[in-house]
Parts: sequence; structure tokens; C-alpha cells
Amino acid sequence: MTAFIFMLTQQDRTIPDALSVYRELAGIAELRHVGFKDIGASVDQLRELTAAIRADGREVMLEVVSEHADAELRSIEAARDLGVDWVLGGTHVEAGLAALAGTDIRYCPFPGRVIGHPSQLRGSIEEVCADAARMTSLPSVHGLDLLAYRHDGDVPALVEAVVAASAGPVIAAGSVDSEERIRTLVQRGVWGFTIGGAIFDGRFPGAPDVAAQVRSVLGMVASATAAPA
Repeated sequence: MTAFIFMLTQQDRTIPDALSVYRELAGIAELRHVGFKDIGASVDQLRELTAAIRADGREVMLEVVSEHADAELRSIEAARDLGVDWVLGGTHVEAGLAALAGTDIRYCPFPGRVIGHPSQLRGSIEEVCADAARMTSLPSVHGLDLLAYRHDGDVPALVEAVVAASAGPVIAAGSVDSEERIRTLVQRGVWGFTIGGAIFDGRFPGAPDVAAQVRSVLGMVASATAAPA
């Protein structure tokens, strides 16, 4: 089943009360992946959050959204020190691979031309796919973090093409804020997708309760998986 990655983030930043919000999710056994950004919290806060997520048997994902190469590299090095399971995002792939060498961390950088904060994806579908194929041909690049709904083109066509071009799993990140978008992603074969801000903005059934919305999204994934394409 397609993985739902709950991000403790809003506006591409880790929320200030991430740990206390995370504690609300303790009883949701179906939630297997939880993440946060490299912006918005101190390393000590992220270390405490990582330990809590790990203690619950879930996988920890850090998404790198820093705009500059030196900040991106510092974040990847911090991810290594934290001992997260996945590093998502970032665009300086060779430097990222060097920083993660010798670890078991799964690395899924952004394909395409990424600009701004919150991050936006630019470039034609063909350009993004070429980048996706190049990146996933590199040893130790596990997959991709695709800013699907941050692209200014045909998103379903983009997702389908990138999944076909990639030699690894594709995670759709950013602006997944409806059941329709979840269904589109599931039916086009993404490995997983992230949602953070849409839940904190109360976009899903059960709002404003965070845990209730997380359960709603998990139900939507199950329904989309069972539905004919």
C-alpha cells in the first residue's frame, strides 16, 4: 500500500510544538512514517523528536528544504548525526551522497529545478524526467522526492512520467490537500506521499483534531488502493 508520511510541518517549517503534537498519534498503528523539515527547530529538538518516533517503531524522515548549498549540506550532516531513516529533498546530490557515505540512510533528493521557500518545482516534464533518471542511476540514491503539486504543469502526467523514468521509489511531496490528489498519486504508482500543512490547516475530515485527520488520510489511501484505476 502507498505510504502516507505525516510531516510535523507547516509552510515548509517544522512546527514549534512538534513533539507534543506527535504524542497525539501514539494509538495510530497504521501510521508507519513520520517526518519533519530541516528548518524551524533546533538540532536538540529534532533529536528528541527522532527518539520519540523511533521508540514507537516508526521510520523517521527529514526533508531538506534549505535554499543554499551550504545550509543544505549542514542539514544532511545533521540528519546523519540524528540517525534518521530517510533524507528527502535537497538538490546538491553529489555533496549529499558524500555526507551520507557509510550510513544506511535512504536518500531521495528533489528532481528538477527547485526554487524558493516554500519549495516550488519548475521545468518541463521531459526535463524533470531526465533529472529523475540521472539521479536514480547514481549509486546510493534510493529514490526521489517529487514536488508534484508544486509544479506549474500537468501534475498527473508529471507523476506518471517520473515514476516510469525513476529507477527507485518516488515520494510525492507538497500541497497534497484533498482526497482527489491522494487518489491521483496512488493510482499513478508513487511509493508514498507527504502531508503536513494541509492537516494543520484542517483540510481533512476530523478537523481540527490532528489524529482524526491522520486516520482520515489513512482511510483515503486504503480506499484509493482498492478502487479501480
